[in-house]
Amino acid sequence: MAGEKGGKESRLPHLPDLHVRLRTELGRIDDELRSLLDAMDRLQGLLDAVVAISREVELPAVLQRIVTTAMDLVGARYGALGVLDESGERVEQFITAGLSEQERADLAGTDFPRGLGVLGHLIRHPEPLRVDGISAHPSSVGFPPGHPHLRTLLGVAISVRGEIYGDLYLSERLDEQPFDVHDENVVVALASAAAIAIENVRLFERVRHGAEQFQRLLLPTLPDLRPFTAAAVYRPAAEPSRLGGDWYDAVPLPENVVAVVIGDVVGHDLHAAAAMASTRNMLRALLFDRGNPPGAILAQLDRTLQAITHNPVTTTTLARIEPEAPGWRLHWSTAGHVPPLLITPERGAEYLFAEPGLPLGVDPEQPRPDHSHFLPQDATVVFFTDGLIEHPDHPIDESLNELAELATGYAALPLQEFVQALADHHPSDGHDDMAVLALRTPQT
Repeated sequence: MAGEKGGKESRLPHLPDLHVRLRTELGRIDDELRSLLDAMDRLQGLLDAVVAISREVELPAVLQRIVTTAMDLVGARYGALGVLDESGERVEQFITAGLSEQERADLAGTDFPRGLGVLGHLIRHPEPLRVDGISAHPSSVGFPPGHPHLRTLLGVAISVRGEIYGDLYLSERLDEQPFDVHDENVVVALASAAAIAIENVRLFERVRHGAEQFQRLLLPTLPDLRPFTAAAVYRPAAEPSRLGGDWYDAVPLPENVVAVVIGDVVGHDLHAAAAMASTRNMLRALLFDRGNPPGAILAQLDRTLQAITHNPVTTTTLARIEPEAPGWRLHWSTAGHVPPLLITPERGAEYLFAEPGLPLGVDPEQPRPDHSHFLPQDATVVFFTDGLIEHPDHPIDESLNELAELATGYAALPLQEFVQALADHHPSDGHDDMAVLALRTPQT
């Protein structure tokens, strides 16, 4: 019996070892929670920065705000934004922040950089640049007299409508650590939103050219979404003086993933157009977080809009398309918007009806359902606003059926001609503006 008792005791875990393992595991969980909280703080900081930039309506104020918000996001001592000339090879404007009065006085009479050295390297190679030792970089040519001595650099290009508008430079973290990949990611996301803010301000300055031109230019030129093909079209309301709130966007993400959004802000005035721009800005920043499904992203967007804006009610559909052999997987969430239309390779039509969430701006605490659907090769998904189908004399189901027949009839056309045909022959009465974005999966 004594031997049996001793055997049982020998199999019991040693209490100090249990304490060590428990403390180790608790420490690991604590580190993960801290990392998650840090990521949430960064994301909220990014949203706040996007909102701050979007509120500026004058280009000089926007450019200065871009620099200061980027500095705040990563804790940088110095920041600058170099705006390129028409050739895209030289700096024609240089906005700085962080210099003390004495440092500005020491640089008095010194011309701003024209695109040489490490700054010029980013102009010639517009990929994100992190440098831990500027003086050791192969492109370094030193600093002019009176310039602060800088060790570290984080540089990101800002592209507007497919062209490099300028380069954002940050130097010297306040904690004296080099810039890391997290800093780079958040500044890249900020640069994407900043590009839209710059574009929007420039467009607002040209609003006198007419509401229709303003509305068209506010919408993006679709980027290269390969391996997918995509096309979009916007048509204003029949009354040309009315601004609209319809918009679309598409963003390529790593690993052959693409995010697509289409939406409609209630109203037909400058306020609706401005609300559309700010909503699109914030949503684009959130699209780079691939850890959350579309429903969670829309929920966070809704909470942010509710907290810091007075935007009108907005309907939208956010979708993400990812590889899934032998085709693709469509993930989407809807905020009170009309369903996407799927055209199969056999030219069949199917509306992707699913449980819709509430429009943005109604109740941000309500859950937002997520949905998914397999997409075969050579399938076309059509996202559109209700202006394409609404007619006061026709039931909505009748209009949807008519649109499906149009889509199958024109499905063999090249994609740009396809969306233009839908906009030309739409079943609505034309009282509202309309937007159509179609995306086609590749063939083998």
